Amino acid sequence: MRLILALLLLISFPAICQENEKIMEPIRMIFAGMEKGDSAMVHKAFHPSLTFQSVSKDANGQNQLKGSTLKAFLTAIGTPHAEPFHELIWAPQIQVDGSFAQVWTPYAFYMGKTFHHCGVDAYHLFKDNDGKWKIFNLTDTRWKDGCVVPDEVKAKMK
Repeated sequence: MRLILALLLLISFPAICQENEKIMEPIRMIFAGMEKGDSAMVHKAFHPSLTFQSVSKDANGQNQLKGSTLKAFLTAIGTPHAEPFHELIWAPQIQVDGSFAQVWTPYAFYMGKTFHHCGVDAYHLFKDNDGKWKIFNLTDTRWKDGCVVPDEVKAKMK
């Protein structure tokens, strides 16, 4: 019985890894587009019914949930800025059920080499009939304090 279970795991593991790579493609596309200031590249990662939400604290320290639009995000990416935007992630957790996936990952956001904020990104993705994963919901947290960014991530920005 253990041998059969081990064989099943060996057979299914490569397929799981390949699908996880496909799920991560639109997320990586966003980051590459952000660094280049290429809003068209970023736009390709999203499903037309996209929603954006951010969880943070307001100026009075009160919890807030704030929505945004794809247009606002693309404008921020595509508008020329002095320093490139870098969003670095680590330890993504991927869960899949058929054509639905979610990715939960901590991140650190830098403007040029300067740390700006950190948090967690939560992506919900849909696999369309062409087999392409598209992000239909992106919710993040945004914190300036209490950020624990791994040394190997910080080193990428030196």
